[in-house]
Formats: sequence, C-alpha cells, structure tokens
Amino acid sequence: MVKGRSANDRRYIEIGLKIAYYRKLNGLTQEQLAEKINLSSRYISKVETPSIIQPISLKTLFVIADFFRIPPHKFLEFY
Repeated sequence: MVKGRSANDRRYIEIGLKIAYYRKLNGLTQEQLAEKINLSSRYISKVETPSIIQPISLKTLFVIADFFRIPPHKFLEFY
C-alpha cells in the first residue's frame, strides 16, 4: 500500500481492488459492469484505481455484491 495513507484510505483501495477482481473474474469490462448496475464507467474506474481514493456507499457496495451474487462482507474483509 501507499505510505502516508490512512487506514480508511487503504480500505477503500482494497474494496476497489476486490471489485476489479470480481469484475474480471466474470469477464466484464468496467463499461459493461457500469451499464449493468446503472453507474458510470468513470465512477467504476475511480473506485478500482488504487492511486485514487474513491469512497463507496454501502448501497452501491450492496448493488455490486448482489450483481456478482456474493455476500457483501467479502468486500469488507481486510487483512
């Protein structure tokens, strides 16, 4: 992780990386995922980019988890 980041910043980065992982696992582009869950591809890009801290709401996280049919807590497990 990037030095100088707060614990919450690192968590947002990890959430974004997990979203990218599940998106790629399902063979989707950022644009395809964004279209399917009614968000902009720019927002998905920001969430997934580790150099950008993009907070994500629980509502959005639940929508993404439901789309991938995984429990929301999978995005919130930090090691």
